[in-house]
Amino acid sequence: MITPVLPSYSRAPLSFVKGEGAWMVEADGRRFLDFGAGIAVTALGHAHPALVKALTDQAGALWHTSNLYNVPQQQALAERLVEHTFADTVFMCNSGTEAGELAVKMARKYWYEKGQPERHVIVTFEGAFHGRSLGMISAAGGEKLTKGFGPLLPGFRHLPFGDIDALEEAAKTADLAAIMVEPVQGEGGIRPVPDADLKQMRALCETHGLLLIFDEVQCGVGRTGKMFAHEWAGVTPDIMMVAKGIGGGFPLGAVLATENAASGMTAGTHGSTYGGNPLGCAVGCAVLDVVADAGFLAEVNRKAGLMRQRLEGLVAEHPGVFEEVRGAGLMLGLKCKVANADVVASGYDHDLITVPAADNVIRLLPPLTISDDEIAEAVTRLDAIARALTPA
Repeated sequence: MITPVLPSYSRAPLSFVKGEGAWMVEADGRRFLDFGAGIAVTALGHAHPALVKALTDQAGALWHTSNLYNVPQQQALAERLVEHTFADTVFMCNSGTEAGELAVKMARKYWYEKGQPERHVIVTFEGAFHGRSLGMISAAGGEKLTKGFGPLLPGFRHLPFGDIDALEEAAKTADLAAIMVEPVQGEGGIRPVPDADLKQMRALCETHGLLLIFDEVQCGVGRTGKMFAHEWAGVTPDIMMVAKGIGGGFPLGAVLATENAASGMTAGTHGSTYGGNPLGCAVGCAVLDVVADAGFLAEVNRKAGLMRQRLEGLVAEHPGVFEEVRGAGLMLGLKCKVANADVVASGYDHDLITVPAADNVIRLLPPLTISDDEIAEAVTRLDAIARALTPA
């Protein structure tokens, strides 16, 4: 018999009832150190006082009006995002998947308005994850996401990850509209795109008049030690997808764009019932109050260096369990030699939350507010996990 909750997830037998900072409390009272952060969502940890205050203050005033009217909180958040990024304009939505859908619509509408509707194809890369809607699984490709859901939506061309030669050839085709890429793949196994490749993508877009779309749903909002991961490469996109950390745990997403890229998106071309609601945007503003501070980002970088150093030592200590550390900032992965699912499951036995990814990797995505002592404690628990999984 099917369960009341659709069984589309393989859920761990854990039920969390409370969270504070980097810790979650299970129903039986156990305290778990959270190095998953809801898959890079709770960027400021659980129950951050500033976010709690922003949410409760706004909840006592006004929840929802719809986008038939001006929403002051939405205006404030959009202005903040424009201030801190390449963007000229922002559309607020509720998730990364929704952001991806608009990014694709925006790119195609751009070329339609230019009188070149045949330019509708968007290049994506093997290992990508852009969401679970039909459009976004079509964008990412890959049997794990798409099996059984055909026919998929046309208009996407999938290239091998890191194959710049293939991208250079694809860029010459007359039907190409845009390149869409995660600066750091999350679900794909914590795989950063090299700075040189991001620069080459930008150059190809300039040469061939293409739009460049960055999916920073998982790697954005301070996660890599810059406000957005692409800043490390010194390039900017035309369109960017944002979600997860921007809401600190409240459902919130956004599409950021240049005036040129967004030129086709006039009144009536897109909408969202809940997107940009006062509650979500009040929380988003509170998140940016913290994360956009240069001193905060400097601390993220310092802690990222400390954590990576500790993890490199862990890999050296347990070469039969772990193979390498990869990633950027506080978006790190451990490539495993044993099954990554076994490492995650053993983590539950040691009261540590990690998240699996492709390429036999476990993701380590702590709150950006993590302390040095909590980093040390997590590595201690990973050491115990490795010892438990080392063959006798």
